[in-house]
Amino acid sequence: MPTTDLANNSRHVVPFVGRGKEVAHLQQLHARRKHVLILGPAGVGKSALIYHVASRLPLLVCPQSVRLTEIYGALESQLGPSGVAQRLLQRKNRLLRALGERGQPAVFDDLVWTTPKLSSFLESVMERVPVWLCARSEHPWDIGHFWPLLVRFERVELQPFHLGETRALVKAAVQGDFTPNDTLNAAGKLHRLAHGNPGVLCELLTVNATRRYDLSKESGLQLLELDRRIRGLSQSDEGAIIGESER
Repeated sequence: MPTTDLANNSRHVVPFVGRGKEVAHLQQLHARRKHVLILGPAGVGKSALIYHVASRLPLLVCPQSVRLTEIYGALESQLGPSGVAQRLLQRKNRLLRALGERGQPAVFDDLVWTTPKLSSFLESVMERVPVWLCARSEHPWDIGHFWPLLVRFERVELQPFHLGETRALVKAAVQGDFTPNDTLNAAGKLHRLAHGNPGVLCELLTVNATRRYDLSKESGLQLLELDRRIRGLSQSDEGAIIGESER
C-alpha cells in the first residue's frame, strides 16, 4: 500500500528523534562502503531514518523504487540534466556512468517486487557504488528477482519505538509548538494506541494538532484514532483515483 499524504505531511513537521544506535550503525556501514538492507514494517520509520542520515552523509535517494522511469528521474534530478528525451537504455548507461563518477551510495526506498529489468539495473548499480535498500520484507516472494543478491547486504532492522522514544517524540512535538502541551501527559496512551509505530504516532499527532481531542478521556483517544483512519482512507482513495486517471 502506498504511503498516504497524511503520513508524508507528518514527516515534514514532526521532528526526527531516537534511532541513535541505527544511525551510528549506518554511519559505520557508509564509511565501509557496504551494501545495506534496511528492514521494517510500514510506518516504522525507514524513510525518516534515511533522510535523517542523508542530512549528515552524502547519499543519493530514490523515494520510490517500483518503476525504472521513476528511478531514472529521481537519480537524474540529483546527478545532472534529465535524459527524458533519450531512450531508456541510453538513460541507464548515462546514469551508471554518473553514479560511478559521483561514488555516493544510492538508496532505493520503498522496494517491493523487483522485475528482471529492475533487478538487473540494481545489480549494475551495485558494481559501481554501495546500494542501500529499504523494504518491508526480505522474503523471496516479496522481493522478487533481486532476492538472491541480498546475501551481499548488511541488515539493519527497525523495531517499533519503546515508550521512552515515544515520549521523546511527543516532547519534541510539544517543544516545537506542533501539538498542545497536555499531549505529553498522554504519551503512554498514544504509545499503546500506535503500538509504538512511529508513523502512526506522527499521524496521531498531526490529526490532534488540528482537532485537539481531549486525550485524558478514552472517548477522546477513540475519536482521535477514528479521525486518523478516516483521513488515511480518504487520502488513499484520492490517490488511487489520481493514479487511475494518469494511466
